[in-house]
Amino acid sequence: MKKEFRFAIVGTGLISTTHFEQISAIEGAKVVAVYSRKEEKAKSLAEKAGADWYTDYQEMLKSKDIDIVSIITPSGTHADMAIEAARAGKHVIVEKPMDISLEKAQQMIDVCREHHVKLSVISQHRFDASAVKIKEDIDSGRFGQMILGQTAVNWYRPQSYYDTSKWRGTMEMNGGGVLINQAIHTIDLFQYFMGDVESVYAHTAILAHEGIEVEDVAVATVKFKNGGLGTIVGTTAAYPGLSARLEIIGTTGTAVIENNQLMKHYLRNPKNEKQAINLAGIENHYGGDSDHTSVDPAALEGASHRLQFIDMINAIQEDREPLVNGEEGLKPLKIILAIYQSARTGQPVQIDEN
Repeated sequence: MKKEFRFAIVGTGLISTTHFEQISAIEGAKVVAVYSRKEEKAKSLAEKAGADWYTDYQEMLKSKDIDIVSIITPSGTHADMAIEAARAGKHVIVEKPMDISLEKAQQMIDVCREHHVKLSVISQHRFDASAVKIKEDIDSGRFGQMILGQTAVNWYRPQSYYDTSKWRGTMEMNGGGVLINQAIHTIDLFQYFMGDVESVYAHTAILAHEGIEVEDVAVATVKFKNGGLGTIVGTTAAYPGLSARLEIIGTTGTAVIENNQLMKHYLRNPKNEKQAINLAGIENHYGGDSDHTSVDPAALEGASHRLQFIDMINAIQEDREPLVNGEEGLKPLKIILAIYQSARTGQPVQIDEN
């Protein structure tokens, strides 16, 4: 068994501290390299980590001391940087969204497979205890047939959030707004619980911010392949920052996750339908990272990131797929890009046609 897995952090944005802290908290893992286009940022994080720093990505990838690269650069660069890393023989972790293009995202998957390296797409909330418990109950049939899902991410970002970064709010680097950047994790859990999406019908708008190219308000209706229905709502204009809420309803069970905490979890009582089995009250330890990111994206606590990093290390050691591999990372991206297509055309969009 390999004693130490050596990570490179690629990008020094807001989430870089979470990646550094959570990797460093894992026994047998160490950050050995940091890349940024800006020297002062690369140096600053590298000094905290006791790592080497680079402003030349290709030069960093030549290092034989790196096993895994963790890519947290602007969304529109993810696939290109992941592909370069895979060709250099490095395993790849990439932040959400895996890219802003389905074609590039698929190329990322293909190149990683071609070069026999693992690919994990950050979807840390699948590792929350609340999500693990609900998924187990759904898969075991305790929820019955999944009939309705509702997700709403009503967060707040001030105008300065977009003004202080050249790439935020642009189609070229962001690929979209609230859905692809803020709501993607909740949308991922939405489809993870409810099942594969058949079609979407949507509206998006820019209503509360200036100088951006991407939506700050979005609504969509969803039809699932299993016959269930759902809604997706998202905004970055809900002052002062409300919640990320996910409601899941089956014929014999319901659950509500709000800000990553399992708030309600009911199963039908076969002996007395008037007295539901309330698991949220019994199992109130089923939570996740408490979420303050509704207004401050830097407030992420990161414990669930650590679980996903550990899963990646285990996948390498066991020569298996990571739990959130490239194909899983594609699923929320397909839904969101279909929503954008529907909003542009004013027509429902079949997911399989994308």
